[in-house]
Amino acid sequence: MKLSKLCRHAVLVMALIPGLGHAAGALLLVGGGLKDDNAAIYQRFIQLAGGSGQAKIGVITAASIPESQDPDAGTADAANSKANGEYYANLLKTYGAVKAEWIPIDLDHIANNSNSTVLNQINGMTGFFFGGGDQSRLVQTLQTASRGDSPALAAIRSKYNAGAVLAGTSAGTAIMVDGPMVTGGESYEALRYGPYTSPYGDDLSYDPQGGFGFFNYGLLDTHFSERGRQGRIVRLADYTNTSFAFGVDENTGLLVQNNASLGQVEMEVLGTGGVFVFDLRNAELGSGSSWALYDVLASYLTSGDKYRPQTGQFVIGSGKTSLRGREYYSSAMTATGDIFSSPNNSGANGRRKPREFAIVSTDLFDSRSTSTLGRTYERNPRYRVDMVKSTQFDSHGYQGTVGGKSLISYLRLLVDFRPN
Repeated sequence: MKLSKLCRHAVLVMALIPGLGHAAGALLLVGGGLKDDNAAIYQRFIQLAGGSGQAKIGVITAASIPESQDPDAGTADAANSKANGEYYANLLKTYGAVKAEWIPIDLDHIANNSNSTVLNQINGMTGFFFGGGDQSRLVQTLQTASRGDSPALAAIRSKYNAGAVLAGTSAGTAIMVDGPMVTGGESYEALRYGPYTSPYGDDLSYDPQGGFGFFNYGLLDTHFSERGRQGRIVRLADYTNTSFAFGVDENTGLLVQNNASLGQVEMEVLGTGGVFVFDLRNAELGSGSSWALYDVLASYLTSGDKYRPQTGQFVIGSGKTSLRGREYYSSAMTATGDIFSSPNNSGANGRRKPREFAIVSTDLFDSRSTSTLGRTYERNPRYRVDMVKSTQFDSHGYQGTVGGKSLISYLRLLVDFRPN
């Protein structure tokens, strides 16, 4: 029998119960690196918050360092919670918010999470934007010592349950998860050493108590393709017996909301990158002394694509057509030696191979090859990732032009992670 099969089956059954995971308002989860000119994301956020001239946005930047810790506070180089909050508030007004204000809660003002004036400010909003930084600061400032809701978070939750939209970027997205929450680490270390509950160096770390609990469809990760986080999220999903894991690329949003006509929750991809959906229900652990995992199904969705978690249905966006029989390349690209975009392979401009996993896997679907592979940059031991277009699981690629950009999406790529 497959290890952890019963646990994974239980998670699947829960995911399929009608109404479970019901999204009251909407979640707009951005993978970080959100650019000011990403109109697709900002305009949708304003629309969900009531529309141009009606949206009232509370900006929460408690994940940032406070003014007291910022040596550049009060200057043009300031990058603290107050400065970041005012920056986002001004930006959101340019996209049509009639009101956008910083919610003054941070490490310098934790007591404000129960301040009546701040609570009244929260109760007057139709949407909330959670900025990036470190999600542990959000835990410190918006939850109690026992990890319950502070009055401020309770007010935000009440507004969400009444229909308000919550948006987050980077740490502001990571904190939304219900189950175990990733807190750090790189993919290679994740495969080699497994997860820890305390952050240390590049080791995979996670908080078993999770985040704020608004997203309960599986694990959630950010800066995904750019930092090669496929290995770390799959390793954590396997370790925690979680059937599904989602990875959101930079400058890309995953919109989670109710589709009233379907009577179920629907996820939609917005922006310039993509969202990975990993399905571990059929995954098999290797039997050797080093960790290995076989038969993970990976799907990569891009702008306009949708996923319905309660039924497992994918809907490819209009304008994209099947690549079967019209692949451009005769064979897949040469096997890569940095499949997880290692920080150890960096130059003056950062990681030399950003998005390598996404590049290799989408290229496979635009070729007539049936499989390809990539290896980690690190050795001793080195790990490999095998990617196979499976007939059993109906692996399928699609290509189309969205917003003037050619995009490839794919469904149900069979992926193995193992030492080599």
